[in-house]
Amino acid sequence: MKEIKNVYCVGRNYVLHAKELNNDIPTSPFLFSKPTHAIVQANGQEINLPSNRGAIHFETELVIHIGRSYETGMSVEELVDLMAIGIDFTLRDVQAELKQKGYPWLLAKGFSNSGVVSTFIPFPGVETCKNINFWLQKNGEQVQVGNIKDLIFDLQTIIDFTALHFGLGRGDLIFTGTPSGVGPVADGDKLSLGWGDEELGKCSIKLKAASC
Repeated sequence: MKEIKNVYCVGRNYVLHAKELNNDIPTSPFLFSKPTHAIVQANGQEINLPSNRGAIHFETELVIHIGRSYETGMSVEELVDLMAIGIDFTLRDVQAELKQKGYPWLLAKGFSNSGVVSTFIPFPGVETCKNINFWLQKNGEQVQVGNIKDLIFDLQTIIDFTALHFGLGRGDLIFTGTPSGVGPVADGDKLSLGWGDEELGKCSIKLKAASC
């Protein structure tokens, strides 16, 4: 896996997902970040997640890799060189408590192994991506399917917004948002990430008590 510098994530970027969690639909991109320590590639291994911090939900997303430093006016095709399918794991009970207090989401989103990514493949362009669905299977059953044509804020908008407010350069990742269908994982679950007819990554879940 290539060196990763910054990890940006777009929240509430599909209408049905915002509604399923009873959230308002945003009027501008809503971003949060993960530390690079959160990122792990799904290559068939067992992935440890905390068992003592409440429910853990999967959120499947198309992930883009920035291949060069951003300059104003650059298109998605000029900037993005690779893509993957990822899971933004979320400590849902922790997130609910943080929301209630008005605190940032880092404790719910930034824990170790909370950002799973498949193998990266060459980015084929926006229009091709709109014709191919990404998906997650859990224990052989499809539990999420999405397509970037349904994004509230498209890839160009996300890239421009991220660059303007945070900067954007080679090695940065953007998790572009999850469609509806998010749900919990349990110990021993087998997950498979895919795009179109191709499986790009798989892993199994091991829930283990996290210590300080």
